[in-house]
Amino acid sequence: MAVSRRKKGYYRAREIARERIERLFLLAEEEHLRRPDRSDRYVAIARRMGMRMRVRIPRRLKRRVCKECRCYLSPGRTRVRLRDGIMTVTCAECGEQMRYPYR
Repeated sequence: MAVSRRKKGYYRAREIARERIERLFLLAEEEHLRRPDRSDRYVAIARRMGMRMRVRIPRRLKRRVCKECRCYLSPGRTRVRLRDGIMTVTCAECGEQMRYPYR
């Protein structure tokens, strides 16, 4: 009977990927005013790393990415509306609207 085992260092590699994703989003936040294309690239790298290592991007970071054009959503690239317990974030690049509940 074969027992499924993870390769040595699997969980450590996932932890490193989580840390790098956090760092890439931090860099994207720092660069969004000077080089918005670079911040989009950092987000793309973070997403690809998360998919490859099977690591979920935390909700607070995931909401900083447009679901349509995958650009980094910074205060200059968004319009936020609050009404009836729903926050609507509109991307200035593609016009996509993302709706999130809030209290």
